[in-house]
Amino acid sequence: MQLPTLESVREEGWVIPIRKPLTWTSFDVVAKVRNALKKHYGVKVKIGHAGTLDPLATGVLVLCVGKATKTIESWMGGEKGYKATIIFGATTPSYDAETDVQPTGKQVPDYTPELWASIVTAFTGNIQQVPPIFSAIRVEGKRAYAEARKGKELELPARPITIHSLELLERHENTWIIQVQCAKGTYIRSLAHDLGAFLGCGAYLSGLERTQVGQLKTADCYTVEEILAALKEVNEKKNVLAL
Repeated sequence: MQLPTLESVREEGWVIPIRKPLTWTSFDVVAKVRNALKKHYGVKVKIGHAGTLDPLATGVLVLCVGKATKTIESWMGGEKGYKATIIFGATTPSYDAETDVQPTGKQVPDYTPELWASIVTAFTGNIQQVPPIFSAIRVEGKRAYAEARKGKELELPARPITIHSLELLERHENTWIIQVQCAKGTYIRSLAHDLGAFLGCGAYLSGLERTQVGQLKTADCYTVEEILAALKEVNEKKNVLAL
């Protein structure tokens, strides 16, 4: 891996596509890499990420270093891709596997090409979506998830979003794996919940992998370990040369 110089980071910036591990927060990734960058360059370096991934989600997390932090908004505005695993016949308060699963007792409709076509028609293009109450959206100055965890009832307004395409990748009984291509602001948890409501049986998101941010895809990403090892290896070589 060819690492940029400090001068290059400051004048041109550095974009690092990372595969976020399961259970890590996006901040965990930023903190780990920030610490390694400081040790490598000997000074603090600005770093941020272009779009939060929930702890239970994995996949493409774009880190912007140095001058590249000025491009964060443009990365966040780019097309996103997600591989979503959705379980039908049950719901959760958070719309994902973070909270307790509640079976609905309602039958999941049999899959047919016509059923899938109706889903694609209803859930692609410019549509309205209500964000999950377990989200970072602010309600009267407070994070919605913080209020939801206190047991407070919230009603978030629907927002316009754009889903470019839906593709059904796999089906296993009541579990569907769907590829979603969408624009900024789309909550895949809400999409799972809304699909369950549309089919009348309930559903929740049991797994999520972000496969694309802008032009960067999974194949372009490094693991956190690869980035940390590269920075450490160069540091060790510098120490040997200094001796």
